[in-house]
Amino acid sequence: MGPTASDRDDDVDLIIDAWSRRLPGVDLTPLDVMSRLRRAANRLAHLRAEAFSAAGLAAWEFDVLAALRREEPPHELSPGQLIAATMIGSAAMTNRLDNLTRRGLVERRPNPNDARSVLVRLTDDGATHVDEAMRELAGREGEALRGLSRDEQATLAGLLRRLVRDAG
Repeated sequence: MGPTASDRDDDVDLIIDAWSRRLPGVDLTPLDVMSRLRRAANRLAHLRAEAFSAAGLAAWEFDVLAALRREEPPHELSPGQLIAATMIGSAAMTNRLDNLTRRGLVERRPNPNDARSVLVRLTDDGATHVDEAMRELAGREGEALRGLSRDEQATLAGLLRRLVRDAG
């Protein structure tokens, strides 16, 4: 079933139509999906930033705190595990941990299994902030998806899961 009249002629359709006139021999159908994904990603980034800000966090702070919060109590990881969980470099992680420690959202403690290393533990204040941010994010994302039924959301999630997995 093709798009209905109400689904046609959004900004992406107009862009594709214009490019089709300029490059008639190029298959632009991937733009139907990828341009909308880019727009959705931009919208999501803005929505996430607002949700985190409402909880008193920056996006990078949420990423580190969330990685710790997902761990079983006492909610701690080594810096190397945090680097792997957040996919950022060592120098950036050191800077982030310094800032989070200053704010009292995490604490560093000696690793009992390796005297040369430390573990990073989420503080009660850090847990409060990250939990508030997650509640705020879930509410805002739910609102953003209100136009889709639960079945449509499940279908979209399945398709995106395949797309991400197949992209490597």
